[in-house]
Amino acid sequence: MMRNRQSAGISTTPLATVAEARAPIVYGIVQPGPETPGGVPFVQSRDVGGVIEIKSLQRTSLEIAEQYRRSKIAPGDILFSLRGNIGRSSITPAELDGANIARGVARIRVGAKGDPDFVRYVLQGPVLQRLIARNANGSTFRELSIEELRKLPIPDVSLPEQRKIAEILRAWDEAIEKLEVLRGAKLRRITSVRQRLFEAAYASHNRLKRARDVFETVSERARPDLPLLAVMQDVGIVRRDELDRRVAMPDGDTSSYKVVRPRDFVISLRSFEGGLEYSMVTGLVSPAYTVLRPTTQLVGDYYRHFFKSRSFIGRLDKLIFGIRDGKQIAFRDFGDMYIPAPPLAEQETQSCALRLLEADLALEKERIETLTRQKRGLMQKLLTGEWRVSGNCGGPVGT
Repeated sequence: MMRNRQSAGISTTPLATVAEARAPIVYGIVQPGPETPGGVPFVQSRDVGGVIEIKSLQRTSLEIAEQYRRSKIAPGDILFSLRGNIGRSSITPAELDGANIARGVARIRVGAKGDPDFVRYVLQGPVLQRLIARNANGSTFRELSIEELRKLPIPDVSLPEQRKIAEILRAWDEAIEKLEVLRGAKLRRITSVRQRLFEAAYASHNRLKRARDVFETVSERARPDLPLLAVMQDVGIVRRDELDRRVAMPDGDTSSYKVVRPRDFVISLRSFEGGLEYSMVTGLVSPAYTVLRPTTQLVGDYYRHFFKSRSFIGRLDKLIFGIRDGKQIAFRDFGDMYIPAPPLAEQETQSCALRLLEADLALEKERIETLTRQKRGLMQKLLTGEWRVSGNCGGPVGT
C-alpha cells in the first residue's frame, strides 16, 4: 500500500552509519598493472554502473590481491565510483566474491538494518546525484572524497519499507530492461534488412556505379549568415543551437566555412564511426569536412541507410586499409568505390521500408525514455518521504 504524505520528508542518517560496523566504507587501493591471466579480478571506476561485465575486468596476481585484502568485495556489496563516472554504482554479483577494487572505487557493505538495493537506489536518486555532483572536487579531474561519500544522507526508514521501495523500483527497472531488449532486437532487425538489401544490390553488378559518378565534392563558401551545423553520428547533421549538449563554437570569422544544403552528405571527421552523414538542413560546417552533393537524381534516404550499413563500411574499411580514430575518408578513395545505383522507384520502395522500421525503433526509444522519466519522478517521491509505502502486512506506515 502506498499513500501520499504531504510533509517535509523523512529524517536521514549518514551513509557511514548504514554500513556494517565491522566493514566500514573503504576505497580501493589496487592499481592497474600487468594483466595476470587467471588472476584475481578487480573492479575499476569504468566498470561500475548497472550490471558489471565480469569478462571485461582486469586481473591481478594473487600476491597483489592479498596485499590489499582490506578492500576485498563480497556478494551484495555496493561498488561506488568516486572518479570518472562519479556517482554510478553496482551491486557485487556472487561471481565476484573475493575480488578487489581499484582506486577510484569505494566499497559499501550495508549492515543488518539496511537493504543494499534500497541504498543503491538512494545513491542513484536525483536528490543525491545533485549532491554528489555539487560535492565533487577538482576542475579538470573531478573526484568525490571518501569523507563526502560517508556523509551522504540516507532516508531513515524501517527495513521492511526499504525492501518495499526497492521492490517497486526493481519492477520499473525490469520493465525498462524488457523494452531495452526489444529495442535491441529491432535494431538488429534493421541491420539485417539493410545487409540483405544492399548485398543483393552488390550481387547485381549491372546496378553498380563508381561513387564519383554519383557524387561530387563541393566547396561553397562565404555565407557567414547561415547557422552553424554539427555533424554527429547519433543525430546526423543538425543546427548547433538546437543541440541539447555543449559543442565547441568558433570564435572568429566563418566566411571560410563550407555550405551544406538539404540532400548533401558530409564525410565525418570521425569516419570510423560510420562515415557519411545526411543533411536535411542548410548551414555551415568546418572547412575540414568534405561536402558531397549528388550529380544525378537519387533518393537521399536510400543512400543515408546505405552509408550506415555493414555492406558499405566493410568495403570502405578494406579499401582504405582500416578506418580508425582520427583518419578521415579521402574523396579519392571513396570515389573509386562501387556503390549500388538501382532504379529510383526501387530506391524509394526500399528506403520507405527502412523508414518504417526506423519509426518503430524510435517509438521503442520513446517508450524507454518515458518510463525512465516516470521512474525518476517516482524515486524523487519515494526517497524523500513525500510518498510512503507499507512494508508490513499491507498496512500504512506510521508517521
